[in-house]
Amino acid sequence: MAGRGPAPKDPTKRRRRNSADPETVIVPDDELRGPELPEGVLGLDTKTGKPVEWHPMTLLWWNEWRTSPQAQTFTGTDWSFLIDTALMHHNFWAKAQWTLGAEVRLRAAKFGATPEDRARLKLKVDDPTPPRQAPVQSPGGNVSDITSRRARLTG
Repeated sequence: MAGRGPAPKDPTKRRRRNSADPETVIVPDDELRGPELPEGVLGLDTKTGKPVEWHPMTLLWWNEWRTSPQAQTFTGTDWSFLIDTALMHHNFWAKAQWTLGAEVRLRAAKFGATPEDRARLKLKVDDPTPPRQAPVQSPGGNVSDITSRRARLTG
């Protein structure tokens, strides 16, 4: 006669795939966090000999991250990782290295760049202001009740 197999796991030590892990809720505060992009890391311009400036799109991208609600959770290593990503972002725009786009997207996803990324990270950005509601409009003079509508249709 065959055995019964291994003993079942202790229920307290089981890990469920469908467990309801709580979301982390972050409230935007528009505070500027993190370092400035470093100067002089892009090398020198071969024509002028001056340091290469960061591409304007990269500066915009960097400041978006610095003021993002997610930045409230970033540590020093996160900022270092994002600086490396900023270098790729700069080359993507300044040197038309379009193949870097996928890597920049993957790296930004780790920090919750899109709504889908934030959902995967169980990160919710809460809007502190209540949404504006449109005023309720009455139907006006067109249809006040069904009998007047029928009377107008039947003539």
